[in-house]
Amino acid sequence: MKTWQRLCAGLLFCLAGAATVAAPVGEDQRTPIDLRRTTLVVADIDRSLAFYRDALGMVVTYDNMIITPRDADPADADYVRRLVFLRANDDYIGVIGLLQYIKPKKPRVELADTAFQEGTTVLVFNTSELEASFAKARQVPGVVVLDEPELVTYPSYGGDGTISVLVSALQDPDGFTIELNQLQEELH
Repeated sequence: MKTWQRLCAGLLFCLAGAATVAAPVGEDQRTPIDLRRTTLVVADIDRSLAFYRDALGMVVTYDNMIITPRDADPADADYVRRLVFLRANDDYIGVIGLLQYIKPKKPRVELADTAFQEGTTVLVFNTSELEASFAKARQVPGVVVLDEPELVTYPSYGGDGTISVLVSALQDPDGFTIELNQLQEELH
């Protein structure tokens, strides 16, 4: 992994660290907002499902065609979209949405060579099975491996130690940048 990518990865890991503790914050620390879902507009939902569901192990919780007007036959409809929601370990937050415009088609935005650039997004996933997930993910058509899993250490949250993480990076079939990481020890 390049030095600048390691620095970006470290910052992203630290910012996402609270999510690794799979428990809500106390009532006295709650804010009036939850990040409910991130929706990715994709070219082919089935190809995206091969990545997010089959390789990473997310669970589909919603899969429907959205047709406008609602009662129209898809062939006669003005708009046809497919929307899929996937969850990791929580049904309410941290959900990924996949949205495919079937009719009319949307023009493609080329994301190749945009990983870790200003204005782009990085989705950070922690897994307890990095080797298996990474091996499955790299086999999905259209996936680009940016960085093989590599052991990286970061300052701990309290600053009095380190956190060891296997860090990897790739782009999904639509070019969205994904970090797939595995903690090597408990956060401290």
